[in-house]
Amino acid sequence: MTQALTLDGTRIRDIPSFYDEINRIFMVGVGWTLGPSLDALDDMLYGGYGALDGDAPATLVWTEFEANREALGIETTRQYLLGKLAQPERFNSAHFQRALDALEAGTGQTYFDIVLEIIGAHPNITLLPR
Repeated sequence: MTQALTLDGTRIRDIPSFYDEINRIFMVGVGWTLGPSLDALDDMLYGGYGALDGDAPATLVWTEFEANREALGIETTRQYLLGKLAQPERFNSAHFQRALDALEAGTGQTYFDIVLEIIGAHPNITLLPR
């Protein structure tokens, strides 16, 4: 049986609030939360704990989808990438510089685009933008 989960887009203004909403919906009954990490988001969507305990099908209804596209868009992504570049001891500077260059050239992915790509890589999850 497919479960329905609703991401309340009115709660999403930036990357931290996106993860607050992810935690509110997906991490029910779990004694810890996800930090703001695309890798952690991908891992969580594989299931095994919280709302996705197992690999049963799920429908993710995402409200305020277009407003969130903007909230997690170019400027948010630019700041995210600059933050990574400011920590060369922790992150691959060349990778994040290429991503920033592509974003500035209009050919790169936004944070929103990356989130959609991650969700799309999980065939048990159907995204319904609203």
